[in-house]
Amino acid sequence: MPLTLTLTAGVLPQGQEPLAFSRLSDAMLKWHGLAGNSAITPNIVGSINVVPKEHTFSGSKEAAVVFIEWKVPSFAFNTRKIQLGYIEEATEIIHLMSGEKQPKDRIWVNVVHAVDGAWGIGGVALTNAQLAG
Repeated sequence: MPLTLTLTAGVLPQGQEPLAFSRLSDAMLKWHGLAGNSAITPNIVGSINVVPKEHTFSGSKEAAVVFIEWKVPSFAFNTRKIQLGYIEEATEIIHLMSGEKQPKDRIWVNVVHAVDGAWGIGGVALTNAQLAG
């Protein structure tokens, strides 16, 4: 379940991006009741993209921004409680790690759901039932 963390250079202290990625991942597992799950945890994957400020925008103007994007099966983030809780916690993680310099209104979280049966791990196309099983 890939997490893509994209942020403007300087939002977090240099070198703290991997810790932010880890905390965001741990929070996702926690909100889904999967902390320590030996099947799911190894499939939390992703990337960190640190982008120069002149290449990040809000309101069509140069701005320091953070984008937290998950690509997950449709059974993930499927309750309002999980959605509200994770988004609040993820935003707080970045805000605090920035020394409270990154405004919360410049931190975006979104979730993209994969089509059932189109989740590939190790060259095998898995259905939601197979993933959840």
